[in-house]
Amino acid sequence: AVQLVESGGGSVQAGGSLRLSCAAPRNTITRNCMGWFRHAPGKGREGVATIDYIGTSTYADSVKGRFTISGDNAKNTLNRQMNSLKAEETAMYYCAAVASPGTYCRVHQFTARYWGQGTQVTVSS
Repeated sequence: AVQLVESGGGSVQAGGSLRLSCAAPRNTITRNCMGWFRHAPGKGREGVATIDYIGTSTYADSVKGRFTISGDNAKNTLNRQMNSLKAEETAMYYCAAVASPGTYCRVHQFTARYWGQGTQVTVSS
């Protein structure tokens, strides 16, 4: 199994920024699709961004231009910079790795085999 550990969540005011990180086992980022999802209270799980092993990224329309996903291969870490956060983006954010068979490394087509425990992001208005 692939163990993923998220960090960097917290509370911020609307319009503010947060940076999330996901520690992964060695070579996970360089060999697999990785992604971030979020799950808000009363809503279904939503794909936010993906990045493949050559660095191609995709984003949900709602976060384009504000969120950036990146991989730090030297540190085996997946990062996500979130700017201009909105109150409705309060959610538990999850790191995910390794595409399930038959899925693709694109934000609305990625189903992951491995998940982190999640980190809470709270945006106050």
